[in-house]
Amino acid sequence: MGSPKQPREALVRLPQLRLDELLEELQARLDAARGTRDKVHSLLEAVLSVGRELDLEQALRSIVEAAAVLVEAQYAALGVIGPDGKRLSEFLTVGFTKDQIAKIGHYPEGHGILGELIRRPEPLRLAKISEHPASYGFPAHHPPMNSFLGVPIRVRDQVFGNLYLTEKRGGVQFDEEDESVLATLAVAAGVAIDNARLYEESRLRERWLQASEEITHSLLSGSERGEVLGLIAERAREITGAALAVVALPMEDTGSLTQELAIGQQAEVHRGLVLPVEGSLIGEAFSQAVPVRSPDIAHDGRVTVGPPHFEGLGPAVAVPIGAGDGVRGVVLLVREAGRTAFTAKEIEPLRGFAAQAAVAMELAERRRDAEQIAMLQDRDRIARDLHDLAIQRLFATGMTLQSAGRFIKHTEASERVLRAVDDLDETIKIIRSTIFGLRTREGASGPGLRARVVRVIGEAAPVLGFAPSLRMDGLLDTQVPEETAEHVVAVLSEALTNVARHAHADRAAVALETDGRQLRLTVTDNGVGMPPDGRRSGLRNLAERAEQLGGELELSTPVDGGTALVWWVPVPKD
Repeated sequence: MGSPKQPREALVRLPQLRLDELLEELQARLDAARGTRDKVHSLLEAVLSVGRELDLEQALRSIVEAAAVLVEAQYAALGVIGPDGKRLSEFLTVGFTKDQIAKIGHYPEGHGILGELIRRPEPLRLAKISEHPASYGFPAHHPPMNSFLGVPIRVRDQVFGNLYLTEKRGGVQFDEEDESVLATLAVAAGVAIDNARLYEESRLRERWLQASEEITHSLLSGSERGEVLGLIAERAREITGAALAVVALPMEDTGSLTQELAIGQQAEVHRGLVLPVEGSLIGEAFSQAVPVRSPDIAHDGRVTVGPPHFEGLGPAVAVPIGAGDGVRGVVLLVREAGRTAFTAKEIEPLRGFAAQAAVAMELAERRRDAEQIAMLQDRDRIARDLHDLAIQRLFATGMTLQSAGRFIKHTEASERVLRAVDDLDETIKIIRSTIFGLRTREGASGPGLRARVVRVIGEAAPVLGFAPSLRMDGLLDTQVPEETAEHVVAVLSEALTNVARHAHADRAAVALETDGRQLRLTVTDNGVGMPPDGRRSGLRNLAERAEQLGGELELSTPVDGGTALVWWVPVPKD
């Protein structure tokens, strides 16, 4: 028997269906191959793009942007792990608007899922972030996020930071291919970051060398000390990215340091402040001859002088100028609050720069000493020549005239000769006085005004129960005459005594400054103020001292209470 006859249409349709399935499968594989080819091409482009960057900040930005594009993530971030290895010190994002960032607030420090990658530096892929045990939830105003992919970035076997990707576009999950692509990018990122770091370090070394050369040239070419100190502070501030730079120098025979120069944020508040060596941040760097760091100087217990004066500032480092017994001062550098702390890698070249500045200062001082010795030797020679030659010749001339006077019969002529002899005697006296002045050495006078003011402050501290802050500015030891200096010391002592007796204050500030035309002493406290019926005898004495020198005493009550005493007098010109 023959088989039943099948319809012709069925015979044709069955092979046709198989062919369609095969074509569809082929198309799918072609699309997958094309997609893989495109992804590999994109990955290569990203690796090349990242590798071209030599600026570290721009390299980090390129890495996180490339990561977002490669795995089609809506949000991407790169977190840099801080020196402690536990928190994030920097956080770069892609996909967030400025308004979103402002509303979310401070960047994350590395808790929750972000901290999981810090604790366990291995790739992490999640379908839903909230289901992970380490998830803490998101802060207010944070956009919703579900899918997550994170991989660590290693630089020379050290974990530098992590790449975080969330919300794959199209609502799908991150897959193994995404993880592989991101891991490959992370390897390239590590190489790029290492190259950028090396380039940055070489540029930094070059900048420090240029700054050192500039300081040395300025000192040895005869620039004033204040100008050179300003150059040291400015270059150190620029290179380290600090908001404030202060140079503090020791005051002779006082055990204190004066902040002789300040540049940058709130510089006017810091300029002229006098600090104790014992117990202060700068004093610690000076006495121990080592750099001293502070993670937050605004809340550091070693900053105790006067009212708060580091608002808005944070990480700081005090670096000695010089080493061992040859420390000549301290450079204090302070960054804005929220910035990264000073690292050992940053401090090392800064320390070398400060040491070179100290050597240059030493050489300049030796040169000035040599010039001083040469000048004194020249003065001795002039004095010797005047004594041995000029005076002897004048004396001989006087003796000759005196002898010749006996032979002159004319009365008026005889008197003129005798007057000439007297004039010669007076000239000899003047020359001898000049010789004495030339041979007189400096150093016979007592301590300068600065040192005496510091001493008064130190003596008043036990009586007050606290140490007043002190700020001094201007050429107080050279421009202020001795008589005025005596009055200043007496006025300051009386003013602090009044604060101790009547003010009931727990804080006081003293400022002494001169611009060469006027000397101004200001004493403020946060006490109860001046009572209307209080005794005025002590204040009358202060006012009389000011009037005696052509100045004035002014009393006022600041907005926040207490008393402000201003005693000013003109500085006489030579």
